[in-house]
Amino acid sequence: MKGLIQRVRGARVEIAGEVVGAIDQGLLALVGVEPQDDQASADRLLHRLLNYRVFGDDQGRMNRSLSDVGGGLLLVSQFTLAADTRSGLRPSFSSAAPPALGEALFDYLLAQARTRHPQVASGRFGADMQVHLINDGPVTFLLET
Repeated sequence: MKGLIQRVRGARVEIAGEVVGAIDQGLLALVGVEPQDDQASADRLLHRLLNYRVFGDDQGRMNRSLSDVGGGLLLVSQFTLAADTRSGLRPSFSSAAPPALGEALFDYLLAQARTRHPQVASGRFGADMQVHLINDGPVTFLLET
């Protein structure tokens, strides 16, 4: 699994003009699922999302995690993260999980996140979404399991 995380001051997901998920300060995580991923992959990614130290401490160093600061977590499925872009001028999606597996693992990740963190929002799997964010820093990292 891949999670492209961005530290945000705020983020929201809209579908057809309706806000379906929003957070204030926290992390926006774009999530890509690959064919070899399973629930253990989702568990590892969630652990990293909640504990990866990307927020500043009193000295301004990135020593605090999402759990430490109590920020929001906005999960957005994005199969394009799993694309093979190593050659050519068009991405190949053969390295992305089939939709049924992708949806099942994204739903599992979301359910687990909601049991372990108080502020979790999400987009909608497979929907045409517009993601609005204020990237704080900017701070962006690609996490892989």
